[in-house]
Amino acid sequence: MITDEPAIWTQGLRKSYPGRGAALDGIDLAVPAGTVHGLLGPNGAGKTTTVRILATLAGFDAGQAWVAGRNVARDRAGVRARIGVAGQYAAVDGVLSGRQNLEMFARLHRMRAKAARQRADELLERFDLVEAAGRPVRGYSGGMRRRLDLAVSLIRSPRVLFLDEPTTGLDPRSRIEVWDAVRELASSGTTVLLTTQYLEEADRLCSRITMVDRGRVVAEGSPEELKASVGGRDLDEAFLLITEGA
Repeated sequence: MITDEPAIWTQGLRKSYPGRGAALDGIDLAVPAGTVHGLLGPNGAGKTTTVRILATLAGFDAGQAWVAGRNVARDRAGVRARIGVAGQYAAVDGVLSGRQNLEMFARLHRMRAKAARQRADELLERFDLVEAAGRPVRGYSGGMRRRLDLAVSLIRSPRVLFLDEPTTGLDPRSRIEVWDAVRELASSGTTVLLTTQYLEEADRLCSRITMVDRGRVVAEGSPEELKASVGGRDLDEAFLLITEGA
């Protein structure tokens, strides 16, 4: 469900590293609740740094940041209780079955055994993993592993989900499986902030996109608006024209 209050909001977000200079140089970001928002940019543009800060995995030097109604600097525990994070590579245990992975992570989140089993059942059904639930994850396809990873990130029903390069290394069929899962998450009310190197992925999934380069926002809008702004026929062309001119 889309609401007026942004699920993610930053103003003037800055982050520097000794000897490396500014990773973020005043990032402003506003992500409406219940949407998929893309964060695009060249390697080293500041995408992953932004996600790490918003997910309370890194600090920042200046500016403001709010996630799910909580101040990132002052209420890290409150932010963490309301978010999920899935990185580039599946964090699940290949020796355990899909069900065992889900129950294990649920117990780590202090769920009682019965509640953990119930939540695992719900997520296996939601991500079409019921038939594979009892098999070791090492035998899963790439798409199945990523769907399981998404399921793990949703154990606590987060209001905001950060996806950092979620389909890296997947074949086309597996990527489509993950895309379908992300669309379903947004339709159910979860806000998704997505970083990706695949422009087609952003074009298909994101209602709005923020393009960053050298730690600054260089463009923001819907995929169609970004393409129209430079007369581009596709998002790849728009991305190149915008970042080269930044």
